[in-house]
Amino acid sequence: MRAVVQRVTSCSVDCDNVTVSTIGRGVLVLIGIKEDDTIKDMEYIRDKVINLRIMDDEQGRMNDSVLEKNGEIMLVSQFTLYGDCRKGRRPSYIRAASPETAKSIYENVVKAFEESGLVIKQGVFQADMKVTLINDGPVTILLDSEKNI
Repeated sequence: MRAVVQRVTSCSVDCDNVTVSTIGRGVLVLIGIKEDDTIKDMEYIRDKVINLRIMDDEQGRMNDSVLEKNGEIMLVSQFTLYGDCRKGRRPSYIRAASPETAKSIYENVVKAFEESGLVIKQGVFQADMKVTLINDGPVTILLDSEKNI
């Protein structure tokens, strides 16, 4: 499982020109899922995201987590995080999970994040979304459960 974590002051997701989700201060998490992702991958990503010390403390230093700051989290499924661009000019998505598999895993990811007690919002799975955000800092972190499990 891969994730792109962006610290935001606000974020919204629109589908068909309708806003479906919004958050204030917190993080946007773009999530890429592969066929053989497990609960262990999901737990790694969830725990890392909610505990990453990327939120400013009282002195303006990145010393607090979104959990400590009671921030909000926007989850957006993004299969293109498994795009392989090493050959040619067209990305290969062979490692990305099928839509059916990814949807099931993504739904479990959302439930796992909701267990944190934080405000969790999400995009629309397998939809053409427009994600608008104000990246605070900018702070952007890449996570890959495969590299740490």
